[in-house]
Amino acid sequence: MIMKKIFAVFLLLALGFAGKAQNAPVRTIFASGGNYGKPFIRYVMALTKKKNPRICFMPSPSGDSPVAIAAWYANCEDLEMQPFVQAVYVSSYHAHESFEEVLLSMDAIIVGGGSTLNAVAMWKAQGIDTILRKAYNKGIVLGGGSAGSICWFQGGPTDSRPQALSICYGLGFLPYSHCPHWLKEQSRRPLYRNAVLTGKLSPGYACDDGSAILFENEKPVKAVAIDEANKPYFLSVENGKIVETVLPVTEIIK
Repeated sequence: MIMKKIFAVFLLLALGFAGKAQNAPVRTIFASGGNYGKPFIRYVMALTKKKNPRICFMPSPSGDSPVAIAAWYANCEDLEMQPFVQAVYVSSYHAHESFEEVLLSMDAIIVGGGSTLNAVAMWKAQGIDTILRKAYNKGIVLGGGSAGSICWFQGGPTDSRPQALSICYGLGFLPYSHCPHWLKEQSRRPLYRNAVLTGKLSPGYACDDGSAILFENEKPVKAVAIDEANKPYFLSVENGKIVETVLPVTEIIK
């Protein structure tokens, strides 16, 4: 009888944990190689599963560039969504909501291009890195291209420093490395390949500007592109050599 009662307790606990797991938010990142224009914004809108979703653009890598902000609003002008911008260069006299209040009220957050190194440094100084982690765990969709994609990974090649391309590190939400602009900026390829080969970076994903990979709960689940010319890739090490695998694109998005 005692054993039956113990078994019943364990069964109830197991069912409880299973229920929690089923109800847990899906941690989602949609990362592209660049060109995060309307096709990718529309895709993010669909990922939120919300009608008229609230989507926030973070132009941190470009130093909150007015040009980047204007381009964001222009892209969103005829889309059924609510566009927002969260700047990092703010003043206490004019910013009446905290970073956390704004970002955690969104359905999706998209980061723009620019300097990955500077963006991550500013986020850490402001505590935004912790807020973005909360957003990720809450199920708020994260995305971006170029610096806006490297930032979610372990790291990748960057032009954020003078003189030469170098390796920078991101927030590490995804346990892989990443190289954007694979087709467009081929100068990144030798640095990235060597970093993966030598273990400076973990195996990871490269993307042409018009391709993107959807990650759910840190796992790649889908690759999409704006046309057949743009592709995503996976780079790994086998027998002491770099292996580059072209990933199948399952959807062309417009």
